[in-house]
Amino acid sequence: MLISLLPQKLTETLLNINGFDKEAFEKVHASGEQITSIRLNPSKPFNAQDTTYNVPWSQYGFYLNERPSFTFDPLFHAGCYYVQEASSMFLEQALKQTLDLSKPLKVLDLCAAPGGKSTHIHSLISDDSLLVSNEVIRSRANILKDNIIKWGCENVVVTNNDPKGFSKLENYFDLIVVDAPCSGSGLFRRDNEAITEWSEENVELCSQRQQRILADVWPALKKNGILIYSTCSYSKEEDEDIVNWMMKEFAIDYSPLTIHPEWGIVDTGGGYRFWPHKLNGEGLFLSVFQKKDGEEETDIRGKNKIERVNKKEIEVINKWIKKDNRVFVKNGETIYCWPGKLANDLEFLLQQLHVIYSGVLLGEVVREKLIPEHSLAMSTILNDPVGRVELNYEQAIIYLQRKDLQIETGSKGWQLVTYKDQPLGWVNILLNRVNNYYPKSLRILKDR
Repeated sequence: MLISLLPQKLTETLLNINGFDKEAFEKVHASGEQITSIRLNPSKPFNAQDTTYNVPWSQYGFYLNERPSFTFDPLFHAGCYYVQEASSMFLEQALKQTLDLSKPLKVLDLCAAPGGKSTHIHSLISDDSLLVSNEVIRSRANILKDNIIKWGCENVVVTNNDPKGFSKLENYFDLIVVDAPCSGSGLFRRDNEAITEWSEENVELCSQRQQRILADVWPALKKNGILIYSTCSYSKEEDEDIVNWMMKEFAIDYSPLTIHPEWGIVDTGGGYRFWPHKLNGEGLFLSVFQKKDGEEETDIRGKNKIERVNKKEIEVINKWIKKDNRVFVKNGETIYCWPGKLANDLEFLLQQLHVIYSGVLLGEVVREKLIPEHSLAMSTILNDPVGRVELNYEQAIIYLQRKDLQIETGSKGWQLVTYKDQPLGWVNILLNRVNNYYPKSLRILKDR
């Protein structure tokens, strides 16, 4: 990338911001250097051999020596890790330093697609906690749903709502994360399109939109709840100016975090800035607040009962999943599994929001047999006695391409295919053929 491609108006507005070094900033953007980092899934442990060293502010974050072809790594498709920019993993510190993560929490990730922050939050909160992952754009909400399924989540609800839709859930959430849509200057190093789309006018429009989003969702945060605000913008109008606006508009306290000097993160007094010339990561701004008004509890009574499965269906389902405190509900013919402790909340949210996914989609019971969904294969609730077929690398790629698979097994019927003991999905083994049930929408479309 050429230095001249950086918007001059942007660099001029950054001159007086703490931590900005014009020469170093331009040099790192001109270098063409690309940093690749991943975050491991603690629910699907594996031996990550290609990592170099840990992202210092994240328990599960690692840098890679080079960027591999993630498309042709079966463990990527198994949800064993998420490819995520290192700076954004600082969210972990905001959670750990402001909340008791051992307690049941209700969490909203308001602008959640494609799912990096939601899967990260899921790895940090307790099993008894509830995460609502929301995305206002429907096509992006479907990508979010796919990543939530791949991660193996059980205590997550995926919604497709405008932020204003949450205003009626007064005092409901203990934590709201707003990774706000922004002008994107923090992504210049890895996204040339962000440079061509940047303008002062767009910065101003984004700032106004960020204020609307925060004002709309504010009632849903309970008293003493935590709000985390972040952008991938360098512009003061979208960062510190938003912080100042919030301090004037809302009954709120700024919550400072402890950062280590060797991390290279800059404390601006109202938030934390990530400059790419100071650390191994892209541009980010993050700030944390605690709400001081409202109520500490909300009333979720008045919910409508939804259809539950019958006794025969439960007998079929119980052969497939680990026995625990779980509730089975129906949406038409499809059956979902919910954590029992969260059932009342999930019913309540179904009535209040546009929910596109919740818990774990198990499948359909047809003639007293379960036709399993891909989400059950990706989950962590699947019972061990379910038949498994271990694939080698070549077979795994063929399976992920949804091509015809040749495997030797004496078992018939539905089998879970795995690679390095990590589930990839389902096959149905018949007398003369193997039916590949990897979802068409997820299949690898190109050849190596």
